[in-house]
Amino acid sequence: MVPERLRPVLDEANELARLFADAGFRLYLVGGVVRDALLDRLNRDGDFDFTTDALPGQTEAVLAPWADAIWAQGKRFGTIGAAKGARRLEITTHRAEEYDSSSRKPDVVFSTALEADLARRDFTVNAMALSLPDLVLVDPFDGVADLAAKRLRTPLSPDVSFTDDPLRMMRAARFIAGYGLQPEPHLREAVGRLRGRLDIVSDERVRDELDKLLVVDDPSEGLWFLVRTGLAEEFLPELPALALEEDPVHRHKDVLAHTIAVVQRARPSRIVRLAALFHDIGKPKTRSFGPGGTVSFHHHELVGARMTRDRMRALRYATDDIEKVSGLVELHLRFHTYGMGWTDSAVRRYVRDAGDLLDELNELTRADCTTRNPARTAALSQRMDELEARIAELREIEELASIRPDLDGREVMDHLGLAPSPLVGRALNHLLEIRLEDGPHSREDALRLLDDWWAIQPESAHPLPGA
Repeated sequence: MVPERLRPVLDEANELARLFADAGFRLYLVGGVVRDALLDRLNRDGDFDFTTDALPGQTEAVLAPWADAIWAQGKRFGTIGAAKGARRLEITTHRAEEYDSSSRKPDVVFSTALEADLARRDFTVNAMALSLPDLVLVDPFDGVADLAAKRLRTPLSPDVSFTDDPLRMMRAARFIAGYGLQPEPHLREAVGRLRGRLDIVSDERVRDELDKLLVVDDPSEGLWFLVRTGLAEEFLPELPALALEEDPVHRHKDVLAHTIAVVQRARPSRIVRLAALFHDIGKPKTRSFGPGGTVSFHHHELVGARMTRDRMRALRYATDDIEKVSGLVELHLRFHTYGMGWTDSAVRRYVRDAGDLLDELNELTRADCTTRNPARTAALSQRMDELEARIAELREIEELASIRPDLDGREVMDHLGLAPSPLVGRALNHLLEIRLEDGPHSREDALRLLDDWWAIQPESAHPLPGA
């Protein structure tokens, strides 16, 4: 029986199905839209995925008089994309695809059999189709039963499935976390055996799958799956390395447990979650032991920021993403360097250091408090509340987002009779420090402060050439 919640989707899809039927072809809704409808998680604004026995050229011919736009970049792999109004959809010819031992590109074989297509899909919960317009659910691998049992299986043996497309091993982590599914023992064991095959998958696909995992509501079980199967070693070895490091501050037996807890606590923003994942990766390289066996990780935020940049470059992240995430890693301890009180000066410096990442830094800082000590948790939360309140207060009277010296470079040169030189930069840095400490000054006061500074500079007695 077709779930009633699918009816609105079918009203749109059946129009297209009739076009294919008139041309002598079958059309099926397939994959995520069927799965999510059964779970009452259907997003009606999402894209539709269809499969058909029509070949790609035949699909184009059916769509041409109906669609507002058609794109055929995926035609080689059997996929034709189209847009109708605000709706985007993809229609893929029944196919089977697999990777050879050295290629990053799939070899595609088209088929007229729906069951053959479903057999080559990643998991049984995605290997279901709804025929249109007769509304028959096709479920040859018991995906409905697996959804009900919270079970993650592959339609064929996991060795076959993961050999066909090794990225499915990473995708398993996302379905474990995002749908609360438990992997079958054979699936888990196959990941451990075949994890090295991930090497043939492009860095970009690995990166995109990691991003998808990190933005599910709670990625923690998926991250544990990556670590425990050894799969993380293949693309993010810094993560399992954290399991060896003690973390007495947060009272976790290792930094890995703390890191996964921070990712879980952070809001599902891709940049914040990436920063949470990377924020402590510098600890293994900076661990040192003090008197009585105490453990410290001095400057791990600086080392971690460099390691973050290196790993994100290897995964082909955009430069802007790399700068944001590594910046948050470098700043994630800044909150703790200002003592117990938030003076105006401390607030200005914190805001200046964070720049455009202020909100993300505050979110990461809150998530980083995973201690089981209720008193410590409450104290840290109160300090962050106080900081955010002080920022709001100062924003009303100062331009915190663009703190700069009270004079610009031209004013400094004109007043002191200087030509452009490093000395002007030194003067501006001095004025900026005063601005951060005291807040804004009038122009007259700023000129007086500049004169006081200039009076004690050696260059004041011997002006630079050209001045």
